Parts: sequence; structure tokens; C-alpha cells
Amino acid sequence: MPWWSWILLWVALIAVSLLCYVLLGVRLFRKFMATVHELSAAGEALGHRPHLRERDDDDGGGPADVFGAAVFASPEEMRHDYVTAKASRQEVRRQKRVKRKAERGQPQSLHDIEFS
Repeated sequence: MPWWSWILLWVALIAVSLLCYVLLGVRLFRKFMATVHELSAAGEALGHRPHLRERDDDDGGGPADVFGAAVFASPEEMRHDYVTAKASRQEVRRQKRVKRKAERGQPQSLHDIEFS
């Protein structure tokens, strides 16, 4: 084999390897940019905090529905809100339980029946 064919072979090998590096670089860049776009979309979705609208029947005296308002409220006020919300949830569950048992024809618990 003549000496110039060895040089031609090495030039071809270097050209093919450079082409592979360029293609890998382009592929890596495209994947990196896709990841950046996904991260920015996720940041937009997580960073967006919906604004709470005011109620129509708001007289201004009740607790404000503002994010972080509990931090500045008094402990007594927060305890009152907690207890009233808990009682409301218990009453809703009791009413659902009474309705469900009435639909199924099951006997009601004396605990659930209102005597007043």
C-alpha cells in the first residue's frame, strides 16, 4: 500500500470521528434545550399562585382569605376558625351518613338523630 493511501485513510477516519462528535453535540444540545423548556414550563406552573377572589357577601369583618394570613392572626382567632370548620365538616359527614342509612333502610344511630 502506498504511503499516500495511509494518509487518506487517516484523514477519512478523523473526518468520520469529527462528524460523529458534531452529531452527538447537536443531539445533546437539543435534549438540553428540551429539558430547559420543560423546566421553565414547570416553574411557570408551580410559580403561578391563583389569586383568591373576594366573596360577594364579605362585610370586611371576617378573616381574609389571603395566602399566609394565619401567620399574623391571633391564636384565639385561628382556634375559633379551626373549631368552627371542624364542626361544619362533622355536621356534613353526619348528614351524609343519615341520608345514606335512610336510603339503604338501615337503622339510624341514636348519636346521629337530632332530638331538638
